[in-house]
Amino acid sequence: MIRKFLALGMAAMLLNPAILGAIPRDADDFQTKTPIKHVVIIFQENVSFDHYFGTYPNAANPPGEPVFQAAENTPTVNGFTDGLLNNNPNSFNALNTGAVSPFRLDRSQAATTDQDHTYKDEQRAFDSGLMDLFPFAVGTAAVSPFPAALTSKGKGIVMGYYDGNTVTALWNYAQHFAMNDNSFDTTFGPSTPGALNVVSGQTNGLTQHSAAADAFATTNGGNGTLSVIDDADPFGDVCSSSAVVQMAGQNVGDLLTAEGISWGFFSGGFDLTITNSNGTTGCKRSTTSAITNVKKGDYIAHHQPFQYYASTANPNHTRPTSISTIGKNADAANHQYDIHDFFDAVSAGNFPAVSYLKAPGFQDGHAGYSSPLDEQTFIVNTINFLQSQKEWNETAVIIAWDDSDGWYDHQMGPIVNQSTSPADALTGVGLCGNGADALPGPSGNPHAQGRCGYGPRMPLLAISPFAKHNFVDHTTTDLSSIVRFIEDNWLGGERITGSFDALAGTLNNMFDFDKNGDHGNDESRLVLNPTTGQPVNGGGH
Repeated sequence: MIRKFLALGMAAMLLNPAILGAIPRDADDFQTKTPIKHVVIIFQENVSFDHYFGTYPNAANPPGEPVFQAAENTPTVNGFTDGLLNNNPNSFNALNTGAVSPFRLDRSQAATTDQDHTYKDEQRAFDSGLMDLFPFAVGTAAVSPFPAALTSKGKGIVMGYYDGNTVTALWNYAQHFAMNDNSFDTTFGPSTPGALNVVSGQTNGLTQHSAAADAFATTNGGNGTLSVIDDADPFGDVCSSSAVVQMAGQNVGDLLTAEGISWGFFSGGFDLTITNSNGTTGCKRSTTSAITNVKKGDYIAHHQPFQYYASTANPNHTRPTSISTIGKNADAANHQYDIHDFFDAVSAGNFPAVSYLKAPGFQDGHAGYSSPLDEQTFIVNTINFLQSQKEWNETAVIIAWDDSDGWYDHQMGPIVNQSTSPADALTGVGLCGNGADALPGPSGNPHAQGRCGYGPRMPLLAISPFAKHNFVDHTTTDLSSIVRFIEDNWLGGERITGSFDALAGTLNNMFDFDKNGDHGNDESRLVLNPTTGQPVNGGGH
């Protein structure tokens, strides 16, 4: 009788996700649709596709800079043509001023100004698909002490791009693994909408919002709702400003928690108990970039998407119970951690199934305070670390960016979700189409407005033993495609109400899940120098 009681009790536990999630389990214990048992999303800041890959795979290779030479049979991308470089529509639109043809930014010009990337102004730059008003609508001129080579461009600096001599690591990853050249921001706008979209595909529906946020960060979503279009901080976060919002509805973390699947968002500066070498601590922890010479907070509240939801927030930045409970349900930190917690946990053998990584501010790549070279250091060190782990043969790393920063890109994406909010301007004042074919809000309210998308095109890379080699995928994807990958791989294809995940293209074409042999062998690894971005193990190009 006792054995029967124990057996029935154990069966009940296995059928109860809430109980099961409290039991420490390895990621290998979770059933997945693909061989991937760990996905790591490195979520960076503010890059358009053309800004980093417009001339891929052809680099200028000036003396004294890291050399990039493409491998034979490297596929081309939808990048700059001779016409776009020499007869660009931005160069003859009378509303634009300054030098407005696309121009190469040298490695010595890694520090630039931040461009305008608001929801409305990005739509104005697209000009109904003509893509010809970037300097006028979103360009932000560099002024002294920037060098004359940048200040002379005026607002035309928004047309600048880097090549494989500056973003060398990313070009080498593209050579060795897979890249998508048809991936878009889910909607127009800056970091907060991008952050919400990469975890929920939903920016409509607020349960809390301050007047300060309503003044600029929200717009009328219809049916008595608001949609987030700008950078408000999470409601209740001890590091937030006065402009705050809280989201309704679900995010992918909610779905993972319900199934007891280990996951976490690991953000630079989230641990408020640390004191940096410069004496800063708490919410004021900061680091100065050696490239931009700008001191920036390590933790940036509006870059942390799960803090916007009451169900997944850790408002007081409570520390995890232990390294062994990181990623698990019932941990005190509620799945929200510092970036060092990720490296600590993985090193200790506790590698969550789903991990979002956010670099400390100075390394997140955001123009104005960070740079491509700071970003490269973080990305390369992270991927080198992951490739040294025993779990590498079942891991996929996705590198994505939250928004385009307004940087020029010549390709407009499909408008799969229309909108007629006061903030829209793509096809006319208050218009992104007619708004009738809009996704609902999180409560099923029809036609939630303020979600015009897809927005600007951005890079997307997949690094994994299962990634196709030197491959360019043209599948139409967006930030919510990452949500869909998680849903499909771990959650049986479950979807979030009103989310773009229902429309999202798949990431699977960047992978070959039928590869045979040892996927963790040396051929599946590419160890790079974090300073130069060049290979240190003889691989790559």
